[in-house]
Amino acid sequence: MSASDLRPPDFYSQEDVQHILNIAIAKKTDQGELSRSQLWEIASELAIDGDSLVSAELDWLNSKVLDQKRQEFNRFRQDQLRQKAVRYLIISSFLIVLNLISAHALTWSLYGLLILGLPLALEAWKTWQTQGESYEIAFQRWKIKNEVKQSITTFWNRLQRVWQA
Repeated sequence: MSASDLRPPDFYSQEDVQHILNIAIAKKTDQGELSRSQLWEIASELAIDGDSLVSAELDWLNSKVLDQKRQEFNRFRQDQLRQKAVRYLIISSFLIVLNLISAHALTWSLYGLLILGLPLALEAWKTWQTQGESYEIAFQRWKIKNEVKQSITTFWNRLQRVWQA
């Protein structure tokens, strides 16, 4: 079956309409980007009122900010995991060297490696798990903690400027 044999359906789902319009808009613009005025033009051609467009634009901006914060949170968790892995390697190396010096073989240190490795493996699993309720709870806690830290820093900086003036 070729593309010329295909017949468009009489009705489309909302998701299909959005996808088709995205493709059409992408084909219309050579640069791959649209100006805000072009966005407003397209919205008016589609009979989308200004309030709906402004609301949609704010939702989009908020989702972009939230996505950036999630990426920052994921990097933070990966950095924490990296630090824990380095600590694990240092402690494991110490245990292996101590075991080799004392027994001239790897015996009891392997148990220590397993015992210390289990929490690290669980932490690695948790770090790379970026969906689900526990991820959302951890993300919200981290976000609130950062917002409080930023508020305190802003307040402290203002207080210092007042004292210096």
